[in-house]
Amino acid sequence: IRRAREENDYVIVSIFVNPTQFLEGEDLESYPRREEADSRICKLAGVDLIFMPTADQIYEEDELCIGAPARRGYILEGEKRPGHFDGMLQVVMKLLNLSAATRAYFGKKDAQQLALITQMARSYFLSCEIVPCDIVRDAHGLALSSRNAYLSDEEKQRALALSRSLKRASRKVMSGERSVDRIIPEMEQVLDAVDRIEYIAIVDRNFRPREIVEIGDTIILVAAWVGKTRLIDNIWI
Repeated sequence: IRRAREENDYVIVSIFVNPTQFLEGEDLESYPRREEADSRICKLAGVDLIFMPTADQIYEEDELCIGAPARRGYILEGEKRPGHFDGMLQVVMKLLNLSAATRAYFGKKDAQQLALITQMARSYFLSCEIVPCDIVRDAHGLALSSRNAYLSDEEKQRALALSRSLKRASRKVMSGERSVDRIIPEMEQVLDAVDRIEYIAIVDRNFRPREIVEIGDTIILVAAWVGKTRLIDNIWI
């Protein structure tokens, strides 16, 4: 929001928990909703319009759908949550069309989502610039996420393993290590604090797997479970 306010004359924020990007059995009903608190934050930040539609206002029955691309849409997050990106792209397309935005701002924490939205804007010749924004972290390094509300104090401490594993990987790269096969075990040692590692991936910015890290074109990603909460994080090298 701060960056959008600095770079634009008019700022719209959409607040919408999109049902089509939740899979069966996921946390749609319990997903943290903070409309009043979020609205206060928006007003204090100088947002001009807050858009909070209902699902009925966004979707109609048996409507035309957008599908995620066959490769990038069904690896990593797309493999673990099949169909998630279809729903995400569908609602983002709708929001961009409704707002007629010149620029749209998305966080790098959802790196694969950001890549797919950027690809969609390019593929459909949208007149909206997709602007990536750096990950925002708390004072301890935990990437901010709505799902952090699920974590107990003890789990928040263990969740720091995600960002610490990425920092270790970054330090290895900066000290000269380039081999993915040697970097991942270093991360796994730090991630011993989590309950389950879902994946560690080192890819280029087109989400093709890397064997050797190339500075300026590498993203290191991790997904893991802490208690009953699934968390993701990444670092761009």
